[in-house]
Amino acid sequence: MTLVQLRYLVAIADSGLNITVAAERVHATQPGLSKQLKQLEEELGFRLFVRKGKSLDAVTHAGRQVLERARAILAEAANIRSIAANLRNEAHGELRIATTHTQARFALPPSIAALNLAYPQVSVHLQPGHDADVLAQLEAGRVDMAVVSTAGAPPALGIALPAYRWHRVVVAPAGHVLARRSLPPTLAELAAQPLISYDSSLKPESSLRRAFEDAGLEPQIAMTAGDADLIKTYVRAGLGVGVLAEMAMLPADADLRVLPADHLFPQCMTWIVLRRETVLREYVLEFIGRFAPHLDRRDVVRALTGDAAPAAWSDGPHWRERPLALPDAA
Repeated sequence: MTLVQLRYLVAIADSGLNITVAAERVHATQPGLSKQLKQLEEELGFRLFVRKGKSLDAVTHAGRQVLERARAILAEAANIRSIAANLRNEAHGELRIATTHTQARFALPPSIAALNLAYPQVSVHLQPGHDADVLAQLEAGRVDMAVVSTAGAPPALGIALPAYRWHRVVVAPAGHVLARRSLPPTLAELAAQPLISYDSSLKPESSLRRAFEDAGLEPQIAMTAGDADLIKTYVRAGLGVGVLAEMAMLPADADLRVLPADHLFPQCMTWIVLRRETVLREYVLEFIGRFAPHLDRRDVVRALTGDAAPAAWSDGPHWRERPLALPDAA
């Protein structure tokens, strides 16, 4: 049994049992991956997958047990490599971040630019997606961290570090009836308008939907998108009024009217989520310090090893008060 065989096994499971996709992910040939899987099953003395013709159809009961341990072994092997790299003061590597489109587009760029200046030999790989997909990538070990937001409790997976708080805003074309008013909109007024918001607003557990329901109102969701820029595009096209994260509004959006919604919808928190008992490379700690300067790196390391997080973490800075992670001067 080798680490390569275990890595191939996990890749197959995470690729929907598609050997071709798994081979591409681990940069191996399909015959080579199949050969290693066969050798592993022969050594163990049982099948890890149920076959259907030449395809894999399901993971066996024994295979699920082996997969669980294989993930743990690969995680510990990665920790050993991180310890060695830190002791050698290596300044190269890669940082893989699973996150949402809004975070990738509007919140992360200054911190990534600062990291690039401090560690020019570190490559950053962003994998934007929906919140559920983002956390699934972290759980599967395909990324080093996830950056996601919630309107309530922190993500249950791993260690969640609070990065910053934020609110939604209402966005309307300059000539819209809500834009011409001097007062902020009410929920009743919004319920009377076609709304454009994130895909998550369609879910029953959506905090946006719950806010309307608690007031006895039914929102008219005219359109959803996973990208804030798309929401703004269709607001400009006249399809409705937008409800989106405040950090998604830029100086270039001056043609749109931004109306406060702090009084309408609950506050949200953006979290940095890490796998438990992970040894972080120095450049990962550097990035966390840039993105969430209020988090002390020693506290981050202690939290990952099982110690309780400091009480100060329960309430990170608001987006409007958040210091910009500017690169250090050369």
